[in-house]
Amino acid sequence: MATALILERSALHRSGSDRRQIRRGFLFALMACSLAFPRSEPNTGIPAQDLVRRAVANELKSSDNHNYMFRSRKETARGSQTHLYVQTKDAMAGLLIANDDRPLTPEQRQGEDTRNQRLMNDSDALEHKQKQEKENSDRVSRIVRAIPDAFVFDYDGTVPGKKGIGRLGDDLVRLKFRPKPDYDPPSHTEQVLTGMQGVLLIDAAEDRIAQIDGTLFKDVGFGWGILGHLDRGGHFLVEQGSVGDNDWSITHMTLRFTGKLLLFKSLNIQSDEVYSEFRPAPENLTFAQGIELLKRENPFPPDSREAQPGPK
Repeated sequence: MATALILERSALHRSGSDRRQIRRGFLFALMACSLAFPRSEPNTGIPAQDLVRRAVANELKSSDNHNYMFRSRKETARGSQTHLYVQTKDAMAGLLIANDDRPLTPEQRQGEDTRNQRLMNDSDALEHKQKQEKENSDRVSRIVRAIPDAFVFDYDGTVPGKKGIGRLGDDLVRLKFRPKPDYDPPSHTEQVLTGMQGVLLIDAAEDRIAQIDGTLFKDVGFGWGILGHLDRGGHFLVEQGSVGDNDWSITHMTLRFTGKLLLFKSLNIQSDEVYSEFRPAPENLTFAQGIELLKRENPFPPDSREAQPGPK
């Protein structure tokens, strides 16, 4: 998949279409590792391949019924960052509110205000952001569409849905997947799928993908090895769940990848991100209105210097 998403995701704030993109992006995030849940035999009545095809088609066509504001806490080797986000009609507005679970210093707050002020005042900058987000979303959609054709799927029991993974009360069908031997990637974008295997969970009643947990079982080049490669052992864990009103969203994403870019530059992605506190937001917000809303919702006013509690 997904080298496109992996390499660009850290550089972009989530756009108006990006929450759907993140949700879709999690689809491609494929592969391996089992979960220690009790299992029972699924009873879907359709072949595994058809169940996946149906769920992927539904994910691609699904649109969010409501706008949401939510919190993201991303942890990397350099520490953690906490953001507030809200979807607007222009782009996804984001506000950094804490570093390493502590409120921003005055200098950090000024830098964040300057960044957002530029997007509010510079139509070219905002348009460039929108273009980047759309291009990234389009690449992710290509990967998602390829999933049913790129893999072989086998039923492997069921597990219960829980908070942040599917919907409470629903049984999730557990499927193992591995590359289809005769799959021919149409471009280098889909090349990485040939080195992935793993497990995914599907809510068959909702036709939604609730989790992908997987690894690269071999080194995989992208751009025919000219642009670089991802090392064997790279790992994705992406979880999606119901956030109310029949809407679903990504709730957790872990990325562990090493490799090379352009054959020379080392690639090392180690991050764990949790999305929480989803709340309905007004429709048709402008980007500027979205930023003002986030500032009002910031739990740390400008003079706050207390530590932020870590995630539970």
